[in-house]
Amino acid sequence: MKVLVETSARHIHVSREDFEALYGKDAQLTNKKDLSQPGQFACVEKVTVVGPRGEMAMSILGPERPETQVEIAFTDARKLGIVPPVRESGDVKGAPGCKLVGPNGEVEIDCGVIVAKRHIHLTPADAEEMGLEDKQIVSVKVGEPGARETVFGDVVVRVNKNYAAAMHIDTDEANAAGLSGEVYGEIIK
Repeated sequence: MKVLVETSARHIHVSREDFEALYGKDAQLTNKKDLSQPGQFACVEKVTVVGPRGEMAMSILGPERPETQVEIAFTDARKLGIVPPVRESGDVKGAPGCKLVGPNGEVEIDCGVIVAKRHIHLTPADAEEMGLEDKQIVSVKVGEPGARETVFGDVVVRVNKNYAAAMHIDTDEANAAGLSGEVYGEIIK
């Protein structure tokens, strides 16, 4: 069972309220590039994420979400001085917050900074064909023997009719495995 493995770089998802505070009333997200997941897109708009030790510019991913969240890798977390938990996207309760700075204002979020748990997006048909279920934990082997072959464990399967089949890992994970270009991984149950 093979699945496309994509690297998800640091980014932010914004709520309508926070986006207006950062970019102004009635501001709209501008689609710069469609992403592999249907309906998801990288935006022209960026924000500066400020932590206790540093700051960095991050792209906003659209569409808007009910809650603002910042997804980073552990290397980013060290630069910012934030200690985030590893969580599934959307699970931000109890995660640390940060300051967000946009061209029209600032927002302090009380919680929302996470390192995204590695995961595989599948449609129900893909999951059935592969014999996998929503929330199942699997491993995925990437790379060639002798060239940083890596097995990623603790990969959560996420099934939804609106998904396209792809595994997402962060930049630290991709760099550790020496991954670049189009990469496929072997799902191990």
